Amino acid sequence: MAECLLCHRNSQEQLTLWQLLNFQPVEHSLLCRTCLGSLEAISPEQACAGCGRAWSDQLCTDCVQWREPSNFKNRAMFQYNDLLKQYMSQYKFYGDYRLRKVFQTRIVHEVNRFKADLVVPIPIDAATQQRRGFNQVAGLLEPVKTVEGLMTLESDKQQPQSAKNRQERLKSKQPFKLNLKAEKFNKKRVLIVDDIYTTGRTIRHAATLLLDAGASEVMGLTLAHG
Repeated sequence: MAECLLCHRNSQEQLTLWQLLNFQPVEHSLLCRTCLGSLEAISPEQACAGCGRAWSDQLCTDCVQWREPSNFKNRAMFQYNDLLKQYMSQYKFYGDYRLRKVFQTRIVHEVNRFKADLVVPIPIDAATQQRRGFNQVAGLLEPVKTVEGLMTLESDKQQPQSAKNRQERLKSKQPFKLNLKAEKFNKKRVLIVDDIYTTGRTIRHAATLLLDAGASEVMGLTLAHG
């Protein structure tokens, strides 16, 4: 019997009448229907054009204040609600690597929509990699051809992003450097992928670095916006 990876209830899918009559295959979900129903998807048509949060206007109040990079746009797939917080806690902080597969199909679909030349995951520092054993963003992108275009300046964070308040995040200095020669990004459309968009400081630091390296366009994709 299949078990939901988050709540551990039975997650066995039941065929609908339409699937039975049309002989349609069922994609097994690693989450039960209750957990799946708790996800709050963000429609691109009802999202801020800058950061991707659920928003009715063109730009949210935060994005109106951003100056660099001025043409950066991020697509956030879900709101960072209680279900996503539980997911990220279990996946990212408790190291349940099985959970990388939960959103892979949806992320691949979103990545393909961007038609980027290069897909670059946000890196983690060496100490976190050794402690956790994996980069949670790279795990989400497992089926996608990616380029390790960035690396962290520090081998060990003095303070993780999750422990910082909003003002501390906004004041953070450039944490990345190029991991490849600048020519690799010249005149390329680059998609940066991260797990959570909070203030946008991290992914915008990465975007600025890649634009300075000669990328013609840099876009962002995050699993959640919180």
